[in-house]
Amino acid sequence: MNVSQKPPTIISSDRTQLGKADTPPVEYFAYDNTTVRNFAIATIIWGVIGMLVGVIIASQLFAPAANLGNQYTTFGRIRPLHTNAVIFAFVGNAIFMGVYYSLQRLCKARMFSDVLSKIHFWGWQAIIVSAVLTLPLGLTTSHEYAELEWPIDIAITLIWVVFGINMFGTIIKRRERHLYVAIWFYISTFVTIAVLHIVNSFEMPVSLFKSYYLYAGVQDALVQWWYGHNAVAFFLTTPFLGMMYYFLPKMAKRPVYSYKLSILHFWALIFLYIWAGPHHLLYSSLPDWAQSLGTAFSIMLIAPSWGGMINGLLTLRGAWDKVREDTILKFMVVGVTAYGMATFEGPLLSLKNVNAIGHFTDWIVAHVHVGALGWNGFLVFAILYWLIPRIYRTELYSKKLMAIHFWIATLGILFYAVPMYISGFTQGMMWKEFTAEGVLKYPNFLETTLQLLPMHMMRAFGGTLYLTGAILMAVNIFKTMAAGKLVANEAAEAPALAVAYVPTGGDTFWHRWLERKPIPFLIGSLVVILIGSMIELIPTFMVQSNVPTISAVQPYTALEVQGRDLYIREGCVNCHSQMVRPFRSETERYGEYSKAGEFVYDHPFLWGSKRTGPDLHRIGGKYPDSWHYHHMREPTSMSPGSIMPPYPWLLEQKLDVSNTSDKLAALRKVGVPYSDFTVYNANVELEKQAKGVSDQLAKDGIKVAPDKEIVALIGYLQRLGTDIKKMETSQK
Repeated sequence: MNVSQKPPTIISSDRTQLGKADTPPVEYFAYDNTTVRNFAIATIIWGVIGMLVGVIIASQLFAPAANLGNQYTTFGRIRPLHTNAVIFAFVGNAIFMGVYYSLQRLCKARMFSDVLSKIHFWGWQAIIVSAVLTLPLGLTTSHEYAELEWPIDIAITLIWVVFGINMFGTIIKRRERHLYVAIWFYISTFVTIAVLHIVNSFEMPVSLFKSYYLYAGVQDALVQWWYGHNAVAFFLTTPFLGMMYYFLPKMAKRPVYSYKLSILHFWALIFLYIWAGPHHLLYSSLPDWAQSLGTAFSIMLIAPSWGGMINGLLTLRGAWDKVREDTILKFMVVGVTAYGMATFEGPLLSLKNVNAIGHFTDWIVAHVHVGALGWNGFLVFAILYWLIPRIYRTELYSKKLMAIHFWIATLGILFYAVPMYISGFTQGMMWKEFTAEGVLKYPNFLETTLQLLPMHMMRAFGGTLYLTGAILMAVNIFKTMAAGKLVANEAAEAPALAVAYVPTGGDTFWHRWLERKPIPFLIGSLVVILIGSMIELIPTFMVQSNVPTISAVQPYTALEVQGRDLYIREGCVNCHSQMVRPFRSETERYGEYSKAGEFVYDHPFLWGSKRTGPDLHRIGGKYPDSWHYHHMREPTSMSPGSIMPPYPWLLEQKLDVSNTSDKLAALRKVGVPYSDFTVYNANVELEKQAKGVSDQLAKDGIKVAPDKEIVALIGYLQRLGTDIKKMETSQK
């Protein structure tokens, strides 16, 4: 542990009389900068890779050729690679870099265990590599921001526990009596992410790389967005607020503006945030009470969010002249301002009338990226520029290059976000526009898609600018590292923490007690975030009336299950929704609005979050099988101008039926009522239905064997949304 005790220098032979007899001995130790450096390098490398993939997928939305005609590089498969790389690789490593640097200094202690630090670092990188390998292969659960399959989920849990032990071990052996506000945010991050990840990852394995979620339809959607929104809250927000509270005062050489505001906005933030997830499901089949709760708490959330922003910006009081000269502070100011903008826009989008326009459009993409590029990205850049020269005991290689990075990245955000806002409004308004005669003005979905292409080109240009800035930063940082030498073990000293302590004065304030007790603080944070979680989740699972069943809705056939898994493998959910909202514009375009009871056998739900293509929930029976065949073979042959890539491998690859019975058996375990006969004769029934599809295609002059993947996908697409039509027919 590199701790030693040296006797204090006696400066007086009569210390008792001076009242210093109880002064604890000074301990000498060293901070671990190696782990901080490792996470910093990983942040830079994964950041550049994640942003590069982002530019590629942005280009694929106006240039289908950028899909490269390869099944492993289509938009549907590598879009999750981009989000995972940016969120968990770039931002995740940056969080650990900031936490490992600041926690040691705030606790005046080396990290609890060097071994755990190494396990944490290499374990996290191994998880990222496993994501890079599996997502392009189509091995995905399809839950947004949680696409990784169950063995990787378990690995994430184990590594997160390692991080938690290392963090709490450090806190417990600290030499500082009170926990600084940054540590509060670190604690809440640890405990909430643990709860979110575990609850969202309950899956029934079929094989090593295939599983089905325990939850179905509406319940699955609620759990996913309870997780998804709070991943934003507790992975992209709270640890960054903690780092803001540590690094911004250091950079500005000013104390935090308000201690009491820190307390207020911390507890209010973690309590309110956990309720807000349902605002991603407004106008969906989620029970209305849950939607309303999500909206109400989302609006209230603006107060604690802006409390954090105000506390950050006002920390710069008296130091704004430094902002003019100091590029690092410029990064921080733009980052904190972007946080304020994003957290104003979030509650705005949770208003139902605004959400009706913005949901499923590029407006959401703009909103997300203002937070990601501005808040997360700029804070990471500022911390890297500030931290690396210090642990290398040298000057930054080029301040001019850093300034160029700042302006290029700022322009990149503007070129990215502004076109996406325009695109979002354009989409939302075109989808809803009717003629004077009362019919849809743009009945063909493709008309709206083609209008957006110029904005998508500008978005890709903005992303390229931002990526260029990140590459400049990488050069600057690595040059700085080369010019200096890492202080792997930074010498430090601090008095040991006396066991006996009687609070006096300001330390008798009730919150100061919590700040001295990390475990009660952890329990308090856990209780606060569990209240909202339980109130929203439990009734949706336990009260049957929240998800009324529909007798006509039956489980998918074996062929349709296989086709559905192909739909998931190809990432179709990244571009197509399966949720017709109760708007006249949508029922006119797609058909009957979606009911909760239609999704009771959907493991996982596939409602989507963005419509690059049209909604597919009522696609079943709309077109002949041959239309789907040609559409997958060459989309422009059916939809001239389409930006959807072709999927020729579906026409050539044989459907893997080796696990059909296993899939049905796994689905039965999570509640789908398959009989023993259905499970054991799965492939017999599958072949029978597949032959029917193949024969139908043959009537249209298309020769395709029944064992091809395209047959299963057509089988699934032709089933979508048709069960409810059977009910309407029987009622007639």
